[in-house]
Amino acid sequence: MPHIIVKLYPGRSEEQKTQLAAEIVRNVVGIAKCEEKVVSVAFEEVDQEAWPEKVYRPEIMDKKENLYVKPGYNPFK
Repeated sequence: MPHIIVKLYPGRSEEQKTQLAAEIVRNVVGIAKCEEKVVSVAFEEVDQEAWPEKVYRPEIMDKKENLYVKPGYNPFK
């Protein structure tokens, strides 16, 4: 607890993902007041063409009540 999944387009280097994961962990530990050993971070790469149906609709449109930061785009408009 907590487990964070970052969904993004392919193309980031392993170095970028490692750096992002480290920053996410640092912030979660500082803000959520938990130990680093209980935080996990995963990356799921999703092709741009598949993003609307694999991510936007099920994770954003269908779960609006869970969003704390809403995106400023809609691929369906």
